[in-house]
Amino acid sequence: MQCWIEEARLGDQNAWKQIVQHFSGMAFSVAYTRLGDWSLVEDTVQEAFAEAFANLHKLQEAEAFPGWFKIIVERQCHRLLRRKRPTMMPLAETIVMDVEKYEVELIAERREWHQKLHQSVEGLSDKLKLAVQLYYFQGYSIGEISSYLSVSPSVLKKRLFDARNKLRASLLVTDFVSMFNDIYEGGESVLHIVNGDHVGDKLRKGTIRGDILVWREVYPVGPVSLEMSEHSSRAARVEYLEKTLGIPGEDYVSNCKTQEQVLHNFHKYDEVVLWFEHDLFDQLMLSYLLHWFSTQTLGQTKLSLLCIGNYPGIDPFRGLGQLTTKQLEKLSGTWQQIGQQELETGKKIWEAYTSPDITRHVDILREDTFALPFAHVALELHLSRLPSTMNGLGIVEQTTLELVQQGVNSPQELFKQIGNRMSGLGMGDLEFWYRLRNMSEQPHALLEIQGPHSFPDHQKKTTPSFDQCVVALTEVGRNITAGAHDWVKMKGIDEWYGGLWLQGDLAWRWDSERNQLVYTEPYHK
Repeated sequence: MQCWIEEARLGDQNAWKQIVQHFSGMAFSVAYTRLGDWSLVEDTVQEAFAEAFANLHKLQEAEAFPGWFKIIVERQCHRLLRRKRPTMMPLAETIVMDVEKYEVELIAERREWHQKLHQSVEGLSDKLKLAVQLYYFQGYSIGEISSYLSVSPSVLKKRLFDARNKLRASLLVTDFVSMFNDIYEGGESVLHIVNGDHVGDKLRKGTIRGDILVWREVYPVGPVSLEMSEHSSRAARVEYLEKTLGIPGEDYVSNCKTQEQVLHNFHKYDEVVLWFEHDLFDQLMLSYLLHWFSTQTLGQTKLSLLCIGNYPGIDPFRGLGQLTTKQLEKLSGTWQQIGQQELETGKKIWEAYTSPDITRHVDILREDTFALPFAHVALELHLSRLPSTMNGLGIVEQTTLELVQQGVNSPQELFKQIGNRMSGLGMGDLEFWYRLRNMSEQPHALLEIQGPHSFPDHQKKTTPSFDQCVVALTEVGRNITAGAHDWVKMKGIDEWYGGLWLQGDLAWRWDSERNQLVYTEPYHK
């Protein structure tokens, strides 16, 4: 694609034909979704290609063409719809013509919000008002407005960001863009489900249109079940996460209900896009959502997936949160439609991961999960967290002790090094602090934390604090690191890994040399 773009910039007609042929399908799909009338789609797509060709010299990086061109198509659709929209129509006539789509109350509510919106925009400073009018009301791109106003794109984005914040306050809405779409486009068209607040915040600051739902969960930690919304399952999980990670139970429950409500309303969107990456944290989140969607009737809503394991120029790549807003914008439009194969694969992965039967966790690695290409490695990492055949340590504990043995004695530096060495886990700080605390607790502590410190604890109202302490191996830690003793046999185990509750006798162990779970004779403590 990059070659085509560069050659088309030089006037090569054959290269341009390749671009038209390659992106026509996407353009027609986007235009028809917006317009719903094939008689209008062809002219709109032709105009979009003409505009793209005329402005190709303005495209700074060829890799950004898909997202850039998609915005052009959408803008052409918006312009056509605005030209077609009548300037005046009696309320009663509107209801008769569109009775199946709107009810009287909804029309009245939209008119009221329309008036409030314009009044609020008029109250902005001249610079902010002009940016909002050109970008949101008239459909021009950041690049076009930047050129017209002779300001840099970063300055323009800052103005739009400031304007959104002011409009949120004056309109008492949490998402100005969502409200704008609802008024002018008959409802939000795209829901983006992302894996973290950093990614969500960057998408909101950029040019990617749609609603953003940050899915907040830590499926690698604690008890999980096939249906996560069940009361009994949730109660056990709330207790566990509050005890181990310090997450307040009321906050966890409130967040679950909020995000589940948005998810259950997915039919209001034309498309739902899932943004995830390669690590275990994300692959479990993706599998859960695919399992959930596999039980739903999708209707006219299209499911799409963007899932990456690398990005040009970023090494090591740990996740989408490393990308800038501009880099995330380049990914716009590159997602692929989710089909039945992806849904079924996600479903069987989630069923295996939540199963209390350890053989299901073993067998899923023998099954075809190719539809989700990062899943197999992630699931291997899941099992490598279990106690090993060598000394009863999981891969996180073993790697931590090795780092301390090599001279890394700061908790923050340990977390950083674990993240670099084991980026495939996608482990967050709260989980690592829990593992570190467990390794430093008596009896049979592996580590000693010397100096003032505190772990997150909701009941004690403490937050993580490790600035004035160092970590050292205990004698037990040195012996177990060397494989002289088995930590599970010394200390026992009471831990959750997905649907597995490991306690008492432990017959299954992770064999790091064979890279698989193996069955051993149970040990009776």
